[in-house]
Amino acid sequence: MRARLRLVRGSFDPRLAWGAACLFAAGVAVVAAYAWGERAGMRDMAQGVEHRLDIYAGGLQSELTRYDYLPGILSLNKDVIALLKDPGNPERIARVNRYLETVNLKAGSSEIYVMNMDGLTLAASNWNRPPSFVGRNFSYRPYFIDAVQGLPGRFYGVGTVSQSPGYYFSYGIYDGGSMLGVAALKVELDKLEKTWGRADEKVAVVDENGVIFLTSVPDWEFKTLRPLSPQTREQLAATRQYHAGSLASLDMTEVRRFPDGTSIVQFAGEAKGGDSGNFLQPSYLLRSRSIPGTQWRLMALSNIAPIHARASNAAIAAALVMGFLAILGLYLQQRRRAIAQSLAASAALQRAHDELERKVAARTQALSDANRHLHIEIAERKRAEEELKATLDELVQAGKMAALGQMAASITHELNQPLAALRTLADNAAVFLQRGRQGDAQENLALIGQLIARMGKITGQLKKFARKSPSLLKPTSISVAISDACFLLEQRLRQEHVELNVAVPEDACALCDGNRLEQVLVNLMSNAIDAMAQTGERRLEVKVAVGEWVSIMVMDSGPGIPPHVMPRLFEPFFTTKEQGSGLGLGLAISAAIMRDFGGSLRAYNRPGGGAAFVLQLRPATIEMEEEADV
Repeated sequence: MRARLRLVRGSFDPRLAWGAACLFAAGVAVVAAYAWGERAGMRDMAQGVEHRLDIYAGGLQSELTRYDYLPGILSLNKDVIALLKDPGNPERIARVNRYLETVNLKAGSSEIYVMNMDGLTLAASNWNRPPSFVGRNFSYRPYFIDAVQGLPGRFYGVGTVSQSPGYYFSYGIYDGGSMLGVAALKVELDKLEKTWGRADEKVAVVDENGVIFLTSVPDWEFKTLRPLSPQTREQLAATRQYHAGSLASLDMTEVRRFPDGTSIVQFAGEAKGGDSGNFLQPSYLLRSRSIPGTQWRLMALSNIAPIHARASNAAIAAALVMGFLAILGLYLQQRRRAIAQSLAASAALQRAHDELERKVAARTQALSDANRHLHIEIAERKRAEEELKATLDELVQAGKMAALGQMAASITHELNQPLAALRTLADNAAVFLQRGRQGDAQENLALIGQLIARMGKITGQLKKFARKSPSLLKPTSISVAISDACFLLEQRLRQEHVELNVAVPEDACALCDGNRLEQVLVNLMSNAIDAMAQTGERRLEVKVAVGEWVSIMVMDSGPGIPPHVMPRLFEPFFTTKEQGSGLGLGLAISAAIMRDFGGSLRAYNRPGGGAAFVLQLRPATIEMEEEADV
């Protein structure tokens, strides 16, 4: 038995174990190097594609908004209005045709045309070029249906007359508050496809049904990412949006998805092999984003074959390094064994002494290194805390400036109409004075004074809101604060078609800072308007109750606050909006302002639907307010 045991022990070769360990380590290193190379390649490619995607999206957005104003100005032309009232006048039809032809030529658009309420085209810029739109009925087109309903029409499709694709704008033409017809504009976007064709990656724009209608790959045009349902095909056939396209499916399959939204996809219709000699199914790195104001998505797809080549090179390099290290290890092991054999005759005491000295030195060095690393880590943590605090302060200030910028944009839009009216009245007054019509000139000057006063009130209110003043608690009229906040949001309320109901007692007075209370109200009302963006009924209510506390309730008819959002509603930097739409600081700042007032801010969902925010402030009296003013 002992002889067998000695035989087994003698058959064990340490060199075989060392070789097996080296092979295992080399395999792990090769796999890790390949994974690292692939991950680094994916990251670098995604960053490059994201940057170029910004450029593509900016160019597309600029092209879409370039002609947005044009159909609306047609309603200002008297001949267009007269034609819609009397469509049978040949002289007026010819005049409007020439006018549309001139406007279309100067604007650089494809076609401009005017339709009556039945969708029949009365005049068009291509009246003298076949195939002309004149006499054609486009009532089935979605852009006409939207315009008749009072909405700005936006639609991309293949022209049923011209057989060329384009983007359509449409607006209703009004006279005296009633709609007479619809003005439409067509713009071709083929130059974007030519620009994208020079890019390294494949670029495509898909609609809400997954149909590719703009692309740098000609074979992809009017094809779908996935097969369409019969219902969707019926809807597209009804609107004739892509009647010339086959709408065949590319059968895109998502192979892998990353946390940042990047994904790896394959197309079943692409053949393996080809000129590249790759016998695997081609894979693409996909980055996409939505186009604001549309239901489209802009996609950029880059072939990841170079990434695999880069990862393979990294794996080969790792294998070579591991081979060199293995040889070096074997050499050092043999050399160490030779040195150990030559020193075997040394005294045991000297070896023990040297070993002890080595261990003491190593332990001392380890303790010194640990102490030094501990001091460095403490300093790093302190610096990180200071940087975090500074960053938080900067983000809070950025949130305030973002809210101010949004309000300033609305006020600027509100000033455009008085400015246009001022110019018209001033020009008319000059003409009246030349003709000796002093009464009419004085009447125009009086109107100019009224408009200037209104503009001064608007800018004065914005200046008051933007003023950065120290927080001084004093008796403040709640009615005035709510009125100022509603005034700042008046333009946005009209644009979003929001019904505003305000119930405030005239004598309601609370102890707070009026300017900061106005900031809180503007923030809550703006959030309520955002929450009702996708709802049919848009109603905003502001009510005030006076008792032990002065309670201000801001209520909307939106979908309410989801249960998982409610516990984190007032956390800084927490937001449910899309990236780039907010910092998540509005409610946190509002809650902090209310705490400075000695009050509170809370939220709940209303039983009948919608969300409600309640501000509680300490009450004050009118007498206190008068004493504070004195």
